[in-house]
Amino acid sequence: MDPTEKPRIHHRAAHEYVVWVIGLLLFAGIAYTLVTNPRYEWSVIGRYLVASTVLKGLLLTVWMTLLVMLIATLLGLVVAVMRSSRVLPVRILAIGYINLFRGTPVLVQLILWFNIAALYPNIRLGIPFTSIGTALNTNALISATTAAIIGLSLNEAAYMSEIVRGGFNSVPKGQLEAADSLGMSEGMKLRRVIIPQSMPTIIPATGNQLTSMLKETSLVSVLGVGDLLQSVQLISARNYQVIPLLLVASIWYLVVSILLSYPQAKIEAHYDKSRRSVQAGAQELITDPTLLERAT
Repeated sequence: MDPTEKPRIHHRAAHEYVVWVIGLLLFAGIAYTLVTNPRYEWSVIGRYLVASTVLKGLLLTVWMTLLVMLIATLLGLVVAVMRSSRVLPVRILAIGYINLFRGTPVLVQLILWFNIAALYPNIRLGIPFTSIGTALNTNALISATTAAIIGLSLNEAAYMSEIVRGGFNSVPKGQLEAADSLGMSEGMKLRRVIIPQSMPTIIPATGNQLTSMLKETSLVSVLGVGDLLQSVQLISARNYQVIPLLLVASIWYLVVSILLSYPQAKIEAHYDKSRRSVQAGAQELITDPTLLERAT
């Protein structure tokens, strides 16, 4: 900025002050009713917010969220590659998988996995078309928690596959053409061009899915899994303080969501910086092709 140039002064319009006043009044009104309404029972909320049963449910919810997202991301990457395959049967299989799990309610999928023993009482592991193998009891193999993890992972993988595929498609074609013209192998192109430049697109969407998955785990309470929601429901069934305990669960969901957004922002900033570095490096390779030989 030129030191001789005077900074521009923003003159607020009258409607901006009106909006500020309305916003402050709304905030004050909400705060007032939260503090003065005795039916919120903040003492009860404070007591159960750190209760051991609630904290155990919270730990299970967080653990399940992270595990499901890890499985779904890896499986989604595989499905995304299959979706982009030039082999028609492979592409059709991936499209069918995505449409199946995105087109049916996740709650229905969870209940089906919980009752999978009704369809397959035993799961046989062994060599097909031979007597070599062993049969496993499905009821003993798939517990409520296992059914929840399988159902959520398979459903989330369908969404993650589209996120990954969209990230790959966001890479400018000029970058890919430049990589091809320089003779980069597919592996090197994927490692040094596609993945670094697609991450700024993939990370925000994945972060949103992570937050959604945290809240979606509440559905597993239908299966009797002792997650956060199930924990507060069991307590409220004994003391009949339904609203305060639902608020306890809501507060913890909100806190964890906010905490998860911090590393997401850091990762986004890292990959945004990496993308600019990759673009600068690609431009340098174009101007000086001899650098490619050193890179390989």
